[in-house]
Amino acid sequence: MDTPATNSLQSALLRSCRHLLAPVVRMLLRGGVTWAEFADLGKEVYVDVARREYGLQGRPTNSARVAMLTGLSRREVGRVKDILEGAAPREAAPLDRLSHVLTGWHRDPEFLSADGKPLELEPEGERSSLGALLRRYAGDMPHGAVVKELERLQLVKRSNQKFKVLARSYVRNAGDPDRLRQAGIALHDHAETIAHNVDDERLGAARFERMATSNGLPQAHVAAFNKFVTEQGQRLLEEVDDWLTGHSLAKPGDSDVVAHETLRCGVGVYLIQNEAKGVDRD
Repeated sequence: MDTPATNSLQSALLRSCRHLLAPVVRMLLRGGVTWAEFADLGKEVYVDVARREYGLQGRPTNSARVAMLTGLSRREVGRVKDILEGAAPREAAPLDRLSHVLTGWHRDPEFLSADGKPLELEPEGERSSLGALLRRYAGDMPHGAVVKELERLQLVKRSNQKFKVLARSYVRNAGDPDRLRQAGIALHDHAETIAHNVDDERLGAARFERMATSNGLPQAHVAAFNKFVTEQGQRLLEEVDDWLTGHSLAKPGDSDVVAHETLRCGVGVYLIQNEAKGVDRD
């Protein structure tokens, strides 16, 4: 039975989770990742962590216990487990609404000319218009928002009071894959340290994790602060790197490594500058 203390702890945890997810969701939206894709990913992580870290006597957690911990049905746990183990393919994500609209514009005979090319469409009309296209392929998304997004991404343009399609499909901008990989590592490492420190049942002492912030730094000093942090942070990281080099075993393949247990250890440094509206600064 939940107690007031338990409910209060869960509420605080959910508030913190909502706060930490904001910049992650910003990256996901920028990369074109939908809620459905993120939700499926969340299920996989929930099941994976519950299986690996909540087993009894060192064994993976069984499906019934995973279902109890995660709130998923046993059937859904089994489906996700098969995906994680490679026994079942991931379900293809629903066709992106923008891509769906563009595909219909290029393939549906109603919106094609006699020679099979996409028509320039009037904004509204019962047939062969942009409104008719959106009613058929944009689902329940607000049509005005769809048009603005198509124009913003330069997938369509207005020409002589009509709309002309410029692309056959919408290719998401994934950015630099290596930078995204590094971002995932940085967020993961910081979160691992925090999760360790707030765990009442952790093994070992708390790990170093500190912040120095001010809510009153004038905009005129931001560039100077950035320069100061860059210089001091680089100096610290070079000293840490020297220390790690001096205390690490030569190469992973060396015979001495077999006789010693090795861990990945290090320090991360990042600058804090909140510019987004609605940022919680408490």
